[in-house]
Amino acid sequence: MKLQALTIFWLAFVAITHAALSPEIYWKVKLPNTQIPKVIKNFLPQPDIDVAPELEQDNTNAKEKVYYGLSTYGTISWHRAATEDEIRHFTTNKNVIKQVTEGSSFEADLKEDRPLKQYFFLEKGLEKGNIINFPTLLNNNEAPFLPRQFVESIPFSMEKISEILNHFLIDSKSKDAQAIEKTIKLCEEPGTKHKEKKTCVTSLESMVDFGLSVLGTNKIVAITSEVQGETQKSQRYTIEEVQQIADGDNMVCHKLNYAYALHYCHFAGNARTFMVSMVGADGIKVKAVSVCHKDASFWNPKALPFVVLKVKPGTTPICHFLKDDQILFVPSE
Repeated sequence: MKLQALTIFWLAFVAITHAALSPEIYWKVKLPNTQIPKVIKNFLPQPDIDVAPELEQDNTNAKEKVYYGLSTYGTISWHRAATEDEIRHFTTNKNVIKQVTEGSSFEADLKEDRPLKQYFFLEKGLEKGNIINFPTLLNNNEAPFLPRQFVESIPFSMEKISEILNHFLIDSKSKDAQAIEKTIKLCEEPGTKHKEKKTCVTSLESMVDFGLSVLGTNKIVAITSEVQGETQKSQRYTIEEVQQIADGDNMVCHKLNYAYALHYCHFAGNARTFMVSMVGADGIKVKAVSVCHKDASFWNPKALPFVVLKVKPGTTPICHFLKDDQILFVPSE
């Protein structure tokens, strides 16, 4: 009986302790060997600031009702067919990875004004000396992280959309309401029957827990793209170095437009990951994380990557860069 009582006491103590931990301390307890990226650390709640008022009905202490990134499209879903608007946007801009040489297909595409491949690209494009004319890697979504015990008290589903909008005093006909609805719909998209796993995490603690569950280890490295000197314009970059940093399972978390820090995290199996060092025409230096999905056979065949690259699912790895507030988690061993 004494052993049973002691066990119950210990479990209660652990539960209470974890509930009281700040998001930063929770990370350090669960991932003791993993450095917290700046894009997380810069938006953690400050110890001397009471975050509870952020979630009160009047919402007067929140800087914004909805926080937006610079990216127009945010996370592109490969679970569904690409929309006409997405296809138009991603096939008319002259953003593409190609080696610019006389007689190349890149030059022919420019002369004939054919749609060019961009945002998504093939692994063979990651070579030193290649040129990329790419939109900014900056996203600048400044939504703050809030402790799990606070955000879990707020509904998060399309069934509760009216309650969510009322909580944050958002007009149901406003741009903010449309952003909230779009984000929740993305989070509620059904997954595939493949081993891909995904979820939207409403707190840093939930992000840590999901990462531990899908990667199966706490020996993890968290990596982000880095931009030395802010710029929001598209420009030409020259690839200076390509370094493979991982080959295997990974998890990526994309920051979404919402009333607080919310991330779409997914584990999609095997991928090769590279750190790509580039320098812009204006001297801006970028270290961009590139993820190349080795098995895209289970993606929607009408998804945007296949439309713009004109390839079929399962025939070649599909690559893309991560913006500066998208976080890659890979096992360190």
